[in-house]
Amino acid sequence: MEGTISLIDMINILRKRWKLIVLLTITAAVVSGILSYYYLTPVYRASTQILVNQKNEKNQLDYSLLQSNVGLINTYSAIIKSPVILEKVIEKLELKESVDSLNQKMTINSQDNSQVFSIIVEDENAQEAVKIVNAISETFQQEVKSIMSVDNVSILAKAVSKENPAPVKPNPILNIGIAVVIGMLAGMGIAFLLDFLDNTLKDDRDVNAILGLPVLGTVKKMSRSENRKRVNRTARNVGGETIVS
Repeated sequence: MEGTISLIDMINILRKRWKLIVLLTITAAVVSGILSYYYLTPVYRASTQILVNQKNEKNQLDYSLLQSNVGLINTYSAIIKSPVILEKVIEKLELKESVDSLNQKMTINSQDNSQVFSIIVEDENAQEAVKIVNAISETFQQEVKSIMSVDNVSILAKAVSKENPAPVKPNPILNIGIAVVIGMLAGMGIAFLLDFLDNTLKDDRDVNAILGLPVLGTVKKMSRSENRKRVNRTARNVGGETIVS
């Protein structure tokens, strides 16, 4: 066979193995849907917003204080994730987990040049996520006064429990979409691999390339339906007898 493969050859290979590609794509989508809806544990998210705001002696805001407050957010983020805060939260809520595991559930988001940042907690229990994130915010607001000797932290918005909270993980639609793409690529890869491992002579080009012999003629393989149609076209009735030419 030829050392290179053309675009037409690739299309022909995919057309030849289209059933395999479709089968793998559907299988991947079904497996992903089953895992997403029935086996993966849903994860819920709760968040609070914290404002860092300190006024000068004249009770007016100025630009230097604004930049100072923005710069403090990185420091406050480290304090929130420290054992000083999280150990008190664990003790307050009587949680059965370590500081490290609680730290993994928490994320702190901030925007450039903004005095507001968010504390986000993800948990398998929606109510527990709300309790934890509110406890972290309240504990931080209380402890930062003694840790930093400042009183410039306010809780803008607390997390609120919802009647029917929607999980943020897993995302079944996204998972199924990814599975479809992976299944399709896997099917195409296997199709090309099977064609590469197939060393049979497929057409006159293979005969000429491998054996170096000219092709004098070819015989087309006919399906049963094509053969039946051909017989019907060539059959004729003469004197009550059917004669097939």
